[in-house]
Amino acid sequence: MIGKDSEQLGIVSLKEALRIAQEHDLDLVNVAPNAKPPVCKIMDYGRYRYEQSKREKEARKNQKTIDVKEIKMRPTIDEHDFETKMKNALRFLSDGNKVKITITFRGREITHVDLAHSLMDRIAAYTAELGAVERKPKVEGKNMIMVLTPKQD
Repeated sequence: MIGKDSEQLGIVSLKEALRIAQEHDLDLVNVAPNAKPPVCKIMDYGRYRYEQSKREKEARKNQKTIDVKEIKMRPTIDEHDFETKMKNALRFLSDGNKVKITITFRGREITHVDLAHSLMDRIAAYTAELGAVERKPKVEGKNMIMVLTPKQD
C-alpha cells in the first residue's frame, strides 16, 4: 500500500487500508490490480480522474491527424495547370497529408489510358522528393486514381 504522501506503508489488510483512508477523508484506489499483491494508494479519486483526463487530452492534442487531399485533373491538362496542381500537391505532402490524384476521363478519352499513365508517372517523379506512391495508378470507372503518402524523415 502507498500512503497519501507517496510513502510506502507495506502490505496492509483491506480493513486496515480502508480505515486509514477514512481517517484522512480520502479514497483507497487500486492502482495495480494485476500485481501480486495488488497495489493500492490513498488519494483523492476525483482529483486523480481529473488529472488523468487532463493528460489524455494533452496527448490527443499532440497527435497529428492525416487528411487525404484530392487533386483532380484531366489527361489533356496544360503545362501551367499541371505546375499549379503539383505545387499544391507538394504543399499537401509537406504538411504531412496524403494526396489522392484523380484523372477524370470524358467521352472517348478513356481509350487513351496510356496518356493518363504517363501523366501519373510524371506526377510520381515530380513529387518523389517529398512523397512516395502508396497506391499505384488504377482505372476505376471513368477515373484513374493514385495515392501519394508523405515520406517519413
